[in-house]
Amino acid sequence: MRMRLRRPAAAAAAFAALAASTLTACAGDPPRTHVPPPATGHRAPAPATDHRAPAPATDHRAPAPATGYRTPAPATAALHRLVADGAPGAASLVTRGHGSTAARFATAGVADLRSGRRMTRQDHFRAGSLTKPLVATVVLQLVAEGKLTLHDAAAAHLPPGVPVTGDGGRSDLRKVTVRQLLDHTSGLFNYTEDRRLSRQLYGTGFGAHRYDHHTPAELLRTALGHPPSAAPGARYRYSNTNYLVLGLIIQAVTGHPYAAEIRRRVLRPAGLRQTSFPGTDPALPQPHGRGYSRIGDRQVDTTSLDPSRAGAAGEMITTLGDLNRFFSALLGGALLAPRQMTELRSDKHTGGAYGLGLYATRLPCGVTVWGHNGDINGSFAQTAGTADGRHLVSFRVNTDVLARPLDATDVLTAEFCPARRADGHTGKAAP
Repeated sequence: MRMRLRRPAAAAAAFAALAASTLTACAGDPPRTHVPPPATGHRAPAPATDHRAPAPATDHRAPAPATGYRTPAPATAALHRLVADGAPGAASLVTRGHGSTAARFATAGVADLRSGRRMTRQDHFRAGSLTKPLVATVVLQLVAEGKLTLHDAAAAHLPPGVPVTGDGGRSDLRKVTVRQLLDHTSGLFNYTEDRRLSRQLYGTGFGAHRYDHHTPAELLRTALGHPPSAAPGARYRYSNTNYLVLGLIIQAVTGHPYAAEIRRRVLRPAGLRQTSFPGTDPALPQPHGRGYSRIGDRQVDTTSLDPSRAGAAGEMITTLGDLNRFFSALLGGALLAPRQMTELRSDKHTGGAYGLGLYATRLPCGVTVWGHNGDINGSFAQTAGTADGRHLVSFRVNTDVLARPLDATDVLTAEFCPARRADGHTGKAAP
């Protein structure tokens, strides 16, 4: 779910509390509690003193369809809470119906602490691990085409020269399957947790190393240099290394970089015109705001960086609109065959924690929504929607950690669990 590294005890405890209350099994299964992918680890940004006061929340509705659709006010209030708890700015986009026949954009706070400008619906931002569902979609398409199977060993589909084992053979891609990469049961060490690398990527070394270039093979070698967290298939443990390897598998199987295959197989068919994979380009497309991280006791502008640190695990740049378009197409069955859609949602190997690039969140009212989230320096985003993809919300903040992790659940709960929606359904009904 996330690209982040350090996890002080307080942050880990907060996310454990969040997991206990919100994340459970697939829709239709008995409620089960599971732990979400690793929590972020920096303290929340301190209130800035050198910028204008946060702008009031705004609310922009597209023309309503004949049936009428009004997002309840609590959804906007949830954005206010994100800002009150330390995020410089927050924004959300709700869509209903395939093709976004009804949409509502809301924002609170600011996109830029110096200029004070507000976030807009068109703003580009780094999406972190929201890259993973797109990678998983391409892998499942290749499975449907018979070019690989979920039971294949990962090492059988890697480009020449890519390492497959670590020192002493403790970490061995020859024993890891494609499915285990997709659902995070490979046991591979999470490369972003390497102590030296984490300091460079997110810690005190960020300033000196923000433009360092990293190859997938180099990052994989770092991961394989650590003992595995468990034997392959033994248990679920989120690791960015898994999707780093899946990007290499896509390259080996198709003969094209993973980003090129996502553009051909996902972005163009689904009409995602504002989504990109920057490679080593440190800049964000226009328009965009700024991203902020807390490093030590300083709030740092982390907008510009070399995204090769994330690669297939989290380099994507997108917009709220494109996120909703993607998940509408994916959950609506436009990108995968029925058999692969079933696999996508299958969490039986993870005890209900994660499917194949997707996870389910059971909200306090009993509604289960599907999606993913992600963060990377200066950015956190999340998308969730009903099982058919007809009701979606994507939201983002321009910082990489939430001061109060339950704020994220508040946004989803406000959207999917109002006491009574304009369409007459209660939030207690299953999606």
